Amino acid sequence: MEVREQLSDKLLDKASKKCLLDIEIYKQRALTYSQMEGAIAVLSDMQANKSYIYKSEAAGELGLSKGENPTELDTIWEEEMLKKIHPDDRLKKYIHELRFFKLLEAMEGEQRTAYSVVSKIRMKDKNDEYRWVKHRMFYIYSPYNGRLRFALCLYNIAVSSSVTPDFMIVNTIKGEIVVKDKLDYKNILSPRELEVLKFVGEGYASKEIADLLSISINTVSRHRQNILEKLKVKNSTQAFKDSFY
Repeated sequence: MEVREQLSDKLLDKASKKCLLDIEIYKQRALTYSQMEGAIAVLSDMQANKSYIYKSEAAGELGLSKGENPTELDTIWEEEMLKKIHPDDRLKKYIHELRFFKLLEAMEGEQRTAYSVVSKIRMKDKNDEYRWVKHRMFYIYSPYNGRLRFALCLYNIAVSSSVTPDFMIVNTIKGEIVVKDKLDYKNILSPRELEVLKFVGEGYASKEIADLLSISINTVSRHRQNILEKLKVKNSTQAFKDSFY
């Protein structure tokens, strides 16, 4: 996936000067969040390209394997969790994480601790049905090399199912929404146009989209033109960026 590849390139720490933060301290914090909030906590280490997943009883509700606690992965991507997220929400999750990274990169180090991402996403549960899950994400930067060192993601089964997915960057100190989706595109585009827009954002060409959706390339071209007209942008890639960034 194009967006995820961009995100990996940005997040993974390739700096020659290493961060000396003690990962055991942050692993303990992730465990504490998991235990006290009934959350699934994922701590990703950008320097080592590793993840540690701490599962509470909520993991059973989402049909996740119990395994060891923590489960240690040789990647920053927690595939077992990610594949349960609705494809539309998973793509938006990646986009907003990239957006969050770019926002923090433009800030001074001491300002970054005030910000986090809060979202509602759909995830399949133990019955293979989608449920609303509250997702929060925090980035921890290194005081040694100024690079992003850890990401902490928390997944909690949401209390209410009446909400729509809402991706926000918030200032947790001031209780302010800093950034939220600029365009309620789901009320503007048809379901098929949304599918086409999603594949455009993932980097697929019109011929590939036609094959994936079992429609003609002319139909794909018509959908892309409709998207441009409805969203008043110059091209489909710009439409994707304006809808999610």
